[in-house]
Amino acid sequence: MEAYKREFIQFLQSAGVLKFGDFTAKSGRKIPYFINAGMIKTGNDIATLGEFYAKAYFEKLGAKPAVLYGPAYKGISLSVSAAVALSKNGLNIPFFFNRKEVKDHGEGGVFVGYVPTPGEEIVIIEDVITAGTAIRESMEILSHLEGVKVAATFIMVDRKEKGQSDKGAMQEIEEQFGFPVYSIVDVYDIIEYLEEDPANEENVTRIKNYLAINGAKA
Repeated sequence: MEAYKREFIQFLQSAGVLKFGDFTAKSGRKIPYFINAGMIKTGNDIATLGEFYAKAYFEKLGAKPAVLYGPAYKGISLSVSAAVALSKNGLNIPFFFNRKEVKDHGEGGVFVGYVPTPGEEIVIIEDVITAGTAIRESMEILSHLEGVKVAATFIMVDRKEKGQSDKGAMQEIEEQFGFPVYSIVDVYDIIEYLEEDPANEENVTRIKNYLAINGAKA
C-alpha cells in the first residue's frame, strides 16, 4: 500500500471520520462502516484533509484551473479546505456551494460564493460515493448553471459498491455524466490496512460479507 494511503486511513480513524458498526447510508443500505466527514471538528484536521484533496487534485488534474463546488452541508468545509490547500501550493481557484433552501432576499439565489460563468469547469468535492445518490443530486442543482460543465469529482473513499445496476456507482456516474470520479482511497485499501492487525478480523469479515452482496460486480 502506498504510504499516503496508509497515512490517510490513519488520519480518518484518528479524527473519528472512519467508524465501524451498524449504520444506514444515504442510499438506504445498512452498512458495517461509516465515513462521516462531519466529525472533522478542528482547524488542524480540516487543514490536513484539504491537503489530501489537494494532493489528489494535482495528481489527477495537474494545475488545471477550475471552480470547486461543495454540496451542502458537509461538502462546504471540504471544498473550502481543498481551495485553501491548493492555493498554498500555487493554484488559487474559486469555490462555491449551495443553500439547502433558496434565499429570496439580499443577493438571493441558491449558490454562495463564486458563481461559475459559461465556459468554466467545475470540480465537485464530496466525501464518499455509495450508490451515487448525492452526486446525482448535485448534478441536478448544477444543471441550473448555463454553459458550464463538471470536469471531475473528488471523494475521500470509494466504497466500491454497485449503483443502480451491478456496475460500480463511480463507473455509473462516469458513464452517465461523462466525467471521472477520483478517490483518495477505496474500501479495499481500508481492508488491506485493517488486515495488518489481527484485532480487526471481525470488522474485516463484516465488510467483506457486505461487499459480497453490495459490491460492484463490474
